[in-house]
Amino acid sequence: MKWVLVDKYDNIQTTAELHSGYGKVSAKAYFLGMKQLKEKEFDKLWKVMTKQEYEWDFKNNLQNRQMDKAKYEWWKDEPVGPDDEFDY
Repeated sequence: MKWVLVDKYDNIQTTAELHSGYGKVSAKAYFLGMKQLKEKEFDKLWKVMTKQEYEWDFKNNLQNRQMDKAKYEWWKDEPVGPDDEFDY
């Protein structure tokens, strides 16, 4: 199974192909050993997930961000006066 180490900005930093019998705990232990950090510090910086979980989560978050953009009301940022009030 393919595991990914994801930073707090949702970017994949490292991938590992581990035996399918390994679960999330084992994958996290593998990445903890690579980074040589205490678990609390590790958890502040990274998260471990399967490649499939990452792709699903990334696509879902991307869709949510696009929905937020659609909610953006651009006309509220436009100047309110007529164009001739501004010096160009």
